[in-house]
Amino acid sequence: MITNQGGEKRQLRSNELAADLAIIGGGVSGTCAAITAARQGLKVVLVQDRPVLGGNASSEVRLWMLGATSHMGNNNRWAREGGVVDELMVENMYRNPEGNPLIFDTVLLDKVVIEPNITLLLNTGVYDVEKSAADQLSAVKAFCSQNSTEYIIHAPLFCDASGDGIVAFLAGAAFRMGAEAKEEFGEQFAPTKEYGELLGHSLYFYSKDTGKSVKFVAPSYALDDITKIPRFKNFNAREYGCKLWWLEYGGRLDTVHDTEKIKWELWKVAYGAWNYVKNSGNFPEAENLALEWVGTIPGKRESRRFEGEYIIKQQDIVNQQLHNDAVAFGGWSIDLHPADGVFSEKPGCNQWHSKGIYQIPYRALYSRNIRNLFLAGRIISATHVAFGSTRVMATAAHAAQAVAMAAKICKDKNLLPADIYHKGFIPELQTELLRSGHHIPDLVLHDALDLVRSAQVTASSELLLTGLPESELFKPLEFSVAQMIPLKAGAIGAFVVHAEGDAATKLEVELRISSKKSNHTPDLTIDKVSLPINVGRNCLQISFDAEMPEESYAFLTFMKNPDVKLQFSAKRVTGLLSVFNAINKDVSNYGKQSPPADIGVDEFEFWCPKRRPEGQNIAFNYESGINAFGAANVNNGIDRPVSAPNAWVADWKDKNPALTISWKEIKTVKRIELLFDTDFDHPMESVLMGHPENVMPFCVGNYVIKDDKGAIVFTKTGNYQSRNIIELTEPLNTRSLTIYLEHPSDEVPAALFSVRCYQ
Repeated sequence: MITNQGGEKRQLRSNELAADLAIIGGGVSGTCAAITAARQGLKVVLVQDRPVLGGNASSEVRLWMLGATSHMGNNNRWAREGGVVDELMVENMYRNPEGNPLIFDTVLLDKVVIEPNITLLLNTGVYDVEKSAADQLSAVKAFCSQNSTEYIIHAPLFCDASGDGIVAFLAGAAFRMGAEAKEEFGEQFAPTKEYGELLGHSLYFYSKDTGKSVKFVAPSYALDDITKIPRFKNFNAREYGCKLWWLEYGGRLDTVHDTEKIKWELWKVAYGAWNYVKNSGNFPEAENLALEWVGTIPGKRESRRFEGEYIIKQQDIVNQQLHNDAVAFGGWSIDLHPADGVFSEKPGCNQWHSKGIYQIPYRALYSRNIRNLFLAGRIISATHVAFGSTRVMATAAHAAQAVAMAAKICKDKNLLPADIYHKGFIPELQTELLRSGHHIPDLVLHDALDLVRSAQVTASSELLLTGLPESELFKPLEFSVAQMIPLKAGAIGAFVVHAEGDAATKLEVELRISSKKSNHTPDLTIDKVSLPINVGRNCLQISFDAEMPEESYAFLTFMKNPDVKLQFSAKRVTGLLSVFNAINKDVSNYGKQSPPADIGVDEFEFWCPKRRPEGQNIAFNYESGINAFGAANVNNGIDRPVSAPNAWVADWKDKNPALTISWKEIKTVKRIELLFDTDFDHPMESVLMGHPENVMPFCVGNYVIKDDKGAIVFTKTGNYQSRNIIELTEPLNTRSLTIYLEHPSDEVPAALFSVRCYQ
């Protein structure tokens, strides 16, 4: 029993913590930064003002996490982000293919709490900072409402991933809010005052079928006149959750300080929309539906953006500008919304894509005037227009991983964030990131510590692709379709495909490539042929006079003709895809991007895969053989398909595929890293959407590693992750390692992107 008669003013309990890196904000960006830093040996305090991690991706908001893959609706092939953010998405896919947001909460929490170097503070909001100098932070002060405890967190380095930039704001970091004028950066897509300078917040609701009639009585604050929403006819009984992203409001207000006001307006809209669905009489199919959940905090899109040494602008995205300090990438469209949101007469978004992914420079990830402050999440240094792309969660998290790795270098070398750029440590940062499975476009890993670099790599077999065998599946050319095929520079052999004609007609076939070899936008036609089609089965030999100017993907392109059916294959192979010139309205893909002439974006066609179980490859024969899947690929420093597959793929007739790493002398191996194919083309939306499988069909599940004496070093069953890290309990002295893999299935041959070994 405690008794205290009181009378004097009391103080809250106070707890002082010390860390190598204090991360404020536990959204996906802060979470990925914390895990990355902790695994690099840094002591991390992760401060999150909500009861769960994930921010807009959490069960509190329920927006799917996406990035450069953009619902598979753009031309960014194999563009899912790497490193920890990829690990989280793959893990969620394995545990949660149904897209349950509560399960995604547990995935994030699980990955954080198993890291001994992370101290996690939930329900803890920062309210003040301490500074040791005008340009340097020394501590942040935070309060946990659940345990009535104040925390004072001291650190030499801070990372603000809080969304509104609470630490950066309190510290006096330079920031911007609203849209830049077109003249400041020459951005032709800069919005007008009428369109608005800020994106608003959104709030979602879920419904479920109860199997019996359910009534709904709207609360007093529900919007009573649904016609105040210009697009009210878009409401229906089928869409819920973040499919209702366009329920947006607040872009004319202060999106920091007016958030509660914005929330109430969004509640009015959400309950009014549901009242309309349930009680207007227009939706008899809603009779058995119940309102299961309505968000209690809105998902924020935009508020403050803080200034780094470099401000990313529209041209960086559209032109895919190269930066010598590139540490991450983006690929979402430039996605701006009218400030009036759901009350606007304009479309809910205005999306314009680039032809491929773009680099994010390190200089945009730290404050230009607070020397020990990193920036992560949506607050990184970008204009309003560029922010329309960099703001999405997987892109932001990918950049946050670069911040965490930079913090490790700062700690090891006693540096401040800007020193990494100005004192020549960018190559070291890039190497550390690439080594961790973190993709940076146009960069190749040259890892001096990797023992495989000095080894001979051989395999029991290498796939020489002479074609893809036929199946019973024929599909009409309702859309133009292309088979992406990796070809070497030089002459092109003849292709043979089979088609069925419903009428006598002609089939137009084009050979296309990308104007930039690492892109996957087939914007250059280098040859074309016209083939007669007879009624019934046709065996088509396709020969081109053109030559491949360099090694890259060629698009064997069959133009739309509904009277022709192409034969497809059941085989799927790492680095091979069929793509369709179809439509995906979810990401403003109408088959072709046709922008106004004065907004500074390109016109081009979209060629995108179909989601499994669709998306089969076109059956073809290619007698010359495609030699793009050799064992040497595991040592080429690129861990995903780009302009080539970059994977060793075993011949599918090889019953016991094996890869051997051999050295001329005995090597001591303590750590082995393998990177498998978890289909970097699959966007893996984290919530709401279901997925056809929980393990990607290209991923090797079972493998065994043996030493030069045939002794088993390691055995793995049931693998589903991209990156496998094997820490041996005792150092192994050996002249070779052999990895024995099982094919993922009869239809998919075993593949491996990389093998790395370390002492």
